[in-house]
Parts: sequence; structure tokens; C-alpha cells
Amino acid sequence: MKQIAWIGTGVMGGQQAGHLAKNGYPVKAYNRSQDKLEALKEEFGLTPCETIAQAVDGADVVFVMVGYPKDVEEVFLGKGGIFENAKEGALLIDMTTSSPSLAQRLYEEGKKKGLRVMDAPVSGGDSGARNGTLSIMVGGDEKDFEEALPLFECMGKNIVHMGPAGFGQHTKAANQIAVAGATAAYTEALVYAQKAGLEPEKMLTAIGAGAAGSWQLSNMAPRVLKGDLAPGFFVKHFIKDMKIIEEEAGKWGVELSMLDSVLKMYEEMSRMGLDNDGTQALIKYYQK
Repeated sequence: MKQIAWIGTGVMGGQQAGHLAKNGYPVKAYNRSQDKLEALKEEFGLTPCETIAQAVDGADVVFVMVGYPKDVEEVFLGKGGIFENAKEGALLIDMTTSSPSLAQRLYEEGKKKGLRVMDAPVSGGDSGARNGTLSIMVGGDEKDFEEALPLFECMGKNIVHMGPAGFGQHTKAANQIAVAGATAAYTEALVYAQKAGLEPEKMLTAIGAGAAGSWQLSNMAPRVLKGDLAPGFFVKHFIKDMKIIEEEAGKWGVELSMLDSVLKMYEEMSRMGLDNDGTQALIKYYQK
């Protein structure tokens, strides 16, 4: 049985680590906020650790699920981080939505140290993490993917090896472009329906089974109507993702007009103090 270390137990990571524990894997976990670890110990039987070094000591596989690329750099490359403390040959899997170029860099740096690195960002939000139904997009060596697949299957249903290091992150970028458009689309549909005097719930039922149907329309639009703007995915993290995409696209001279427009709306939401709301809080932009 593989020994697992999990770094970052937020809205998503805590549930993902919990699924591994429920499937019988021994999981040691580190999080900057120690109180979260105590709750996860109670719920799933995770072993709380006070440092990254303590968590990764002896681990065969180390998972990372943190907030921003700078956090990924810190936990992998920083003093007391994963590269300093992981045992030789360990498999290191970053599930954070991060920069493709950083994923490639970590892969190369890991190789020099006898460590195997993969990028495996996810889609499906808090409900997917909770239910073990995430989509997982993986970049890295084929043999490492095959080794990690039973672990991914504890957390997700749609698991695809996309290619070499960084390709998981590139795929997640494409996912976030599509999510940006779908989020803006269902929000504007709700705004229009309300102005026209339609019953929004009935409108969603009418259009959801047709060409307008999407995961966002089915899962997030009903939350908006209930006034549930709690974060399955934070506004601040969506802004981070869109900025990464713009940076990558800029390298190729590619213009993403729709994404640029949605990013501007979310940046305005950030200025409105909505960073810690869920992405479905876009409705507030239209209501302001």
C-alpha cells in the first residue's frame, strides 16, 4: 500500500485527500491552517503534520493542491519544501491549477533530483471533489500516469493523460476558457429572463435540455437563484486562472476576446470586494 502525503487541504484538497483515506491509503497531510487538519483527522482519519518535511517523509506519492503558482513554487522549491525532503524516486503530483511553464520547470528540476513530477489539475468544483467525480487532466510520463491512475480513480471519473509535463495545465486552461464563456452566458440569460418577466427556474428547465445546456447552467445557475454564492471555486482563483491563460496565449500572439471580457468583469468584482465569493457571484456584477 502506497504511503501518501497531501499538501493543501482547502475546499477541494481536503475532500480529495479524504477519498484516498477512505480507500485505505495512509495519508499524512499538511496545511498552513492547522485547524482544518484536525477536522479532516476526525472525518477521514488523516494524520496531521506540522511541516511539509514531516508530511512527505517516507511518502511514495505526494499530492499538492494549493492556491496560486507562487504557492506551488514555495511548497516544491522553498526551504523545507518537497524537493528538499521527498525520498528518491517519489512521485510528486501537483493538482493545483497553475502555469504550464512552471509545471515543465518542476518536471525538469525533479528529474535532476531523482523525483518524478506530474501536473494534474482538476475540474468539477467542490461538488466534484466531495463526490469523487472530478475530471482530472494529466501531464507527465506515461508510466507515471499508469502508476498514479488507481489513486486518481479514488477522486475522479474522467481521467485523461494529455501528454508530457505541462499538458495537464494547458488542458485546464482550455477548460477555464470554456467555463468563462458558460458562466457569463448563463448569468446573462438569468438577467434577461428576470427583466423579461419570465420565471427563471422554468426558463432554466426549458433551455437546459437543448442546445444551451451545460454543466454550468445545470449546476451553478440554480445556486444563483437560491442566493447561494458560497465558493465551490473562488472568484480570486478564477481571476488567477484567466491571467495565466492570457499570459500563455500572449506568448503565441493569440487574442482571446471573450476571455478578456470575462476577466475584466471579474476584476471589477474583485474591486467590489467579492474575491472570496464563488464564481456564480458574477450576478452581482450585473446587479451593481
